[in-house]
Amino acid sequence: MKKDNCAELQKKAARLIPGMTQLLSKRPDRFARGVWPTYFSKAKGVTVTDLDGNEYLDFSIGGIGATVLGYADPDVNAAVVKVVEDGNACSLNPPEDVALAEKLIELHPWAEMARFARGGGEAMSIAVRIARTATKKDTVLFCGYHGWCDWYLAANLGKKDALDSQWIAGLNPNGVPKGLTGTVIPFHYNDVADLAAAVRQAGDDLAAIVMEPIRNFGPTQDFIDAVHAAAAEKNVPLVIDEITAAFRLCNGGAHLKLGFRPDMAVFSKALGNGFPISAIIGKKWVMEHAQEAFITSTAWTERTGPAAALATIEKFIRVDAAPHLLALSDRVWAIWETAAAKHGLTIRIGGFKPLIHFNFADDHAVRISYFTQEMLKRGFLACALFYSMYAHTFGQVERYGRAVDEVFAQLAALVKAGTVRDHLEGLPAVSGFGRLN
Repeated sequence: MKKDNCAELQKKAARLIPGMTQLLSKRPDRFARGVWPTYFSKAKGVTVTDLDGNEYLDFSIGGIGATVLGYADPDVNAAVVKVVEDGNACSLNPPEDVALAEKLIELHPWAEMARFARGGGEAMSIAVRIARTATKKDTVLFCGYHGWCDWYLAANLGKKDALDSQWIAGLNPNGVPKGLTGTVIPFHYNDVADLAAAVRQAGDDLAAIVMEPIRNFGPTQDFIDAVHAAAAEKNVPLVIDEITAAFRLCNGGAHLKLGFRPDMAVFSKALGNGFPISAIIGKKWVMEHAQEAFITSTAWTERTGPAAALATIEKFIRVDAAPHLLALSDRVWAIWETAAAKHGLTIRIGGFKPLIHFNFADDHAVRISYFTQEMLKRGFLACALFYSMYAHTFGQVERYGRAVDEVFAQLAALVKAGTVRDHLEGLPAVSGFGRLN
């Protein structure tokens, strides 16, 4: 494989862009710096072409979960091209805003109103601001990962490791005003006692309960009941963060399938199949307070985002994408499990289908970097995660399976010899948050 153009651009990016990329999850050191191609020239279906002309089937992070239908989906692209040619920005508003609000409320009949933004993190900040405005309280209870903004990172102001068990360790709250200390309190998924303790700690200042509906495993009924009871007792909105989970398990938010009854829900990622769009939907009693808070942005009125969302939703429903996504991840899960057992490698598999991952029980950073390195040579973008896309075919999955079997066999031999690190062509993967240079 040629690597010159990708390698040269990585060097330039390291000089010009703090952290090299705009998204932590796409930094090359998260995979195998020096080997991972980092930049693409073309992406279509599940085929990615890098700057040196190398082609790969993407069996990794799938656009970090945004491109649920596949890259450059023709139906979504056609809808976007039309509004670009007709004008994507204007002194007036795009009618797609109203159509998208109607569609999301149709899919989620409990909701009555909607607001739109373009990124997931900002949409969560909007939801929290609306909730605080509605309740006239400050303290937010949360469970899960909810983005990069001040309201969330404030959890690490008082206790530096408060977020460690929610997503990744070591998130630094530098730049977050110290006055926000104590305004957010974490609780753990499926831990009823922990939720009750957080509610007591918030006391009369509780503004909202914010949580993901699912991440690595599903909710217990006791936990669902406790969440609903806490929100009702304190008369605060339950905000479900669907940014990662929505449009995977079913046609809409995962809460529809799992049994949560939110007052607000937030969408992004898969909503636009890679085009920037996010949505906050909710019941009127809380959403109408958005008019009392200053929440506004010029970029939220452009047209491509809602046009892409409408086309994505229409196709997701028309092709019945959710069962295909789940079946793909079932097969990949089995491939990992079978190959590891066959070659005597101990791995742990987790995640909610169709967003799954595995970890080597020993020396994970080195072993997963070798796996990534060798899978690239076989034409696959591959890492410890697999996010299925509708464009994946089972024929491609079987090709991936044969490659996994070969690489696991090689890896097992190197593990036995104690020489895995000696065969790395790049650096071991990193998992936490930290400076790139």
